[in-house]
Amino acid sequence: MGSKSQLRFLQALDADYVDVFQIHPKHLPHIQRLMHKYADLPMDLADASLVILAEELGYGRILSTDQRDFKTYRWKNHKPFQNLLLPE
Repeated sequence: MGSKSQLRFLQALDADYVDVFQIHPKHLPHIQRLMHKYADLPMDLADASLVILAEELGYGRILSTDQRDFKTYRWKNHKPFQNLLLPE
């Protein structure tokens, strides 16, 4: 989408309109467990990070084109994701 979109994103960060979630060392063992658990899909680091984020925020509403995997993934080991791109 070009540098203009990237600059708008940086401005939104600077204005505190957007917050960036940081993966901490305490998350790494859980990320590794998730990636092993879902290795058959396979789960990558980006997917595992979204599961961690859902668990930290306490809800699993997402926007993803990855319909197959996010129908399978669970946060807090049992809660399904709600993909807002899909009809209920």
